[in-house]
Amino acid sequence: MVDNYQLVFTMDPIYIEYSQPDKPLIPQKLLRPSQQLCAVRTREMANGKRVEILRLCGFLLGAISRLSAIPEKREKREKRELFSILKPSLKEKRELSFTGSWKNIFVYRGKLVSCVRKKMASPLSAWPWENLGIFKYVLCGPLAAKFVYSWMYEDSLKDLWCLHILLICGLRGLIHQLWSTYSNMLFLTRNRRIMQQGVDFKQIDREWDWDNFIILQALSASMGCLIFPSLANLPLWNPKGFIALQLLHMTISEPLYYWAHRLFHESYLFTHYHSLHHSSPVLHPFTAGHATFLEHLILSIVIGIPIIGSILMGYGSTSMVYGYVLAFDFLRCLGHCNVEVVPHEIFNKLPFLRYFLYTPTYHSLHHSEQGTNFCLFMPLFDAIGKTLNSNSWQLHKKITSDSWKNSKVPDFVFLAHVVDVTSAMHQPFVWRSFASMPFSTRIFLVPGWPVTFIIMLIMWARSKTFLVTFYNLRGRLHQTWAVPRFGFQYFLPFATEGINNHIEEGILRADRIGVKVISLAALNKNEALNGGGTLFVNKHPDLKVRVVHGNTLTAAVILNEIPEDVKEVFLTGATSKLGRAIALYLCRRRVYVLMLTSSTERFQNIQKEAPLDCQNYLVQVTKYQAAQNCKV
Repeated sequence: MVDNYQLVFTMDPIYIEYSQPDKPLIPQKLLRPSQQLCAVRTREMANGKRVEILRLCGFLLGAISRLSAIPEKREKREKRELFSILKPSLKEKRELSFTGSWKNIFVYRGKLVSCVRKKMASPLSAWPWENLGIFKYVLCGPLAAKFVYSWMYEDSLKDLWCLHILLICGLRGLIHQLWSTYSNMLFLTRNRRIMQQGVDFKQIDREWDWDNFIILQALSASMGCLIFPSLANLPLWNPKGFIALQLLHMTISEPLYYWAHRLFHESYLFTHYHSLHHSSPVLHPFTAGHATFLEHLILSIVIGIPIIGSILMGYGSTSMVYGYVLAFDFLRCLGHCNVEVVPHEIFNKLPFLRYFLYTPTYHSLHHSEQGTNFCLFMPLFDAIGKTLNSNSWQLHKKITSDSWKNSKVPDFVFLAHVVDVTSAMHQPFVWRSFASMPFSTRIFLVPGWPVTFIIMLIMWARSKTFLVTFYNLRGRLHQTWAVPRFGFQYFLPFATEGINNHIEEGILRADRIGVKVISLAALNKNEALNGGGTLFVNKHPDLKVRVVHGNTLTAAVILNEIPEDVKEVFLTGATSKLGRAIALYLCRRRVYVLMLTSSTERFQNIQKEAPLDCQNYLVQVTKYQAAQNCKV
């Protein structure tokens, strides 16, 4: 007899089968595979990314269990446990459609268990080159080859259109990268962020192939130029083309996108297509390109209509194509950047403008309240279609006018510094995808080295301590601040004073805003530099923030493990920085500390640091036998 647990996804069910009905598979264990399951995992394609099968539990919307030959009380208990686990997932309304098929076999409590699910991809949901990985860029190779061939062997530039398509692709990628850089510069954007949580690694993985649409539209443009050669022979400039472009965009592209977008929010199309775009919990410029193949085919039509229309009217130009495509991507990134950059004063002075230009806040409401704000760039069509969110302008004004109130005081600050020029490029505001992986030297970092070196010199001349990253742990906000100095600078004698000034500035700022603990990292706690932070504590005795570093935190953990009733402690490594801190603290608690060290001089130096009435509690020993009666 076989029992089935049916875990219901938005697409179709999964059946988990096992061999012993008297020992049913507990759903709670299934949902925590890293702790309970020894899995033989297969990695298949899901939304264009390789994911472990059991991670799909993150998108559960419900569960049904059929428990045969199990007592009624036990069945009720297990159902109650199951739905208590699913409660957070039930709040998530995002739905995803997965491509491909998978089969997974794993061992649970020594028994063979199989999870089998077969799912056919929805038509045009998967990208044709999703399995090519980085080699997908080879699809643009024929364009480069055709241009080089005509230039070198035919002595003409008749295929200059190939170069234009490649340049536009590069500029589009650059626009997205620059927006990504800006949105991840927390030291500039932290007070104007719309959603305060950060982008997690799962979202980065899902959005890894955000640039698929650039390849699609490059291939579409190539086919258009080959079929209609007149498209490749446009003049450089024609001012009438920009007027025709604007009219076609406003009268055709905007309403077409609006109604197509509304249609994609209907049940079937949203579940199988558009839900992929809405699966990103935090908006990011790369989220703009994260969608299915069908959606970007339609978006290509939306972009192409004004361009082709202007050319057919005889007003086309090369500058018009460049300007429209790049402006289109710029505004798409603007809406998804999660940083409010449009000041509300503009709308106060020009109220009509709010219906002709959307804002990041406006589009963020579409992702949080999916039944509103469907427009491409012009909220006018939401007003006409009665889908304009009534909170759009108020929320925009609140974020821009009270930006200083949006900043939350961290509980803990880690004061770090830059290691070297190469590792400085391993930051989310440089390359998000590269920063999401463990650091390693890559060949593509070489071109960025001179730029980073120049930035280092600018930081050396004029910069201050800045926010790099943040994370939330057990309800507490932790931030990483960076002193604008590189590792080698800490060993330059003339740079010592400036580094200490930056560290002091960071400590005073943390104290001023109400940070509870600030930890000095790496070389910032160097004994030769500032005595492990004692320089600042002695200089500012009224500090409310606790200045610590790795050694003091380790000492605190060790001291916390020592029972309060202990009267005698045997301490090895007693004259090290860690041992010194532990010994001085314990002697103040009137605990005898047997300090194992052969250096009388170093022992006496530590003893002199203790209060006079506590110095007798520090005892030098030179042999391990002295600890034979110690409990700790």
